[in-house]
Amino acid sequence: MSFQAYLDNIQAKTGKSPDDFKKLASKKGFFQAGELNPTVKAGQIVQWLKDDFDLGHGHAMAIYALFKGKKQ
Repeated sequence: MSFQAYLDNIQAKTGKSPDDFKKLASKKGFFQAGELNPTVKAGQIVQWLKDDFDLGHGHAMAIYALFKGKKQ
């Protein structure tokens, strides 16, 4: 599955776009000045996405990769 397919599936399941997830993550303190807070671990983000949005591990890691700067 391509990275874009992961993002498309996430949006279909949650109704949230990648920008929506970035905004929500910023509100949770995962970002500082538009960049991923270096003290935030992947596991924290993955658990949040699993708990709040019922995402599987692979889909949650795709969002984390997006937060880290992956584009495609």
